[in-house]
Amino acid sequence: MAPAMRIVFGLLTFVTVGMIIGALCQLAFIRKLEDSYGTETPSIRRLRGLQSNHLKLPIGIPHGNNDKEAQILRLGYVKPEVLSWYPRIILLHNFLSMEECDYLRAIALPRLEISTVVDTKTGKGIKSDVRTSSGMFLQPEERKYPMVQAIEKRISVYSQIPVEHGELIQVLRYEKSQFYKPHYDYFSDTFNLKRGGQRVATMLMYLNDNVEGGETYFPLAGSGDCSCGGKTVKGLSVKPTKGNAILFWSMGLDGQSDPNSIHGACEVLSGEKWSATKWMRQIAHN
Repeated sequence: MAPAMRIVFGLLTFVTVGMIIGALCQLAFIRKLEDSYGTETPSIRRLRGLQSNHLKLPIGIPHGNNDKEAQILRLGYVKPEVLSWYPRIILLHNFLSMEECDYLRAIALPRLEISTVVDTKTGKGIKSDVRTSSGMFLQPEERKYPMVQAIEKRISVYSQIPVEHGELIQVLRYEKSQFYKPHYDYFSDTFNLKRGGQRVATMLMYLNDNVEGGETYFPLAGSGDCSCGGKTVKGLSVKPTKGNAILFWSMGLDGQSDPNSIHGACEVLSGEKWSATKWMRQIAHN
């Protein structure tokens, strides 16, 4: 074999082995997170005796001394903060654990594709310059994984919407200069309404820190100024913070779509922004 060919062959072998080792390391990391999930930590043990400690439990959470339930719902950790009543927006501090954030990013990374928007005529995803991120949807079988089940149950309890009304979780990555222009989560076409009814609410979860810009922006919420991708604009914005989530409703108390729920993802100025989205429907979603 010629020297040049040996060099090329050696480089290809090195790259291939590196890719295999990288994939195995990622799988080992995911497995480690999965195996450790459900173990009782000192923090969880301190949640024993919830009733006697008089913790404020959200509506729908069963009262009781149940360590597993406390862990799944992160009782004592999740701190709701109402940001707006019109539209309805609640910031949930510490909604996800650090391990859950890392887990969602790890399983999403190898499957990221250019994000799409919903075509109102066909209901299918199409590419658009309105949205410049990359993302992926969890598969139906992944909803059976313990960590995903825990996250979905927590979303259901805090939103007061049954788990089966939720769409599959979508994980998104916004790199520098990427954004999502202001839009509505509710549908204006009949095609998507037939597949589970209207979208009622959205849970948007932040999976990392160390990002500049990338705020979630509500132009018609609030009465002051806010920061959006390095610019000062009218409205309300939420800075991405790892573990936090925002719950907002696309439907008003009158049962009608709320145009004030228009929102967008501001431009990322530096770093990467990772998030996970769960949309909830009026009826069970297939």
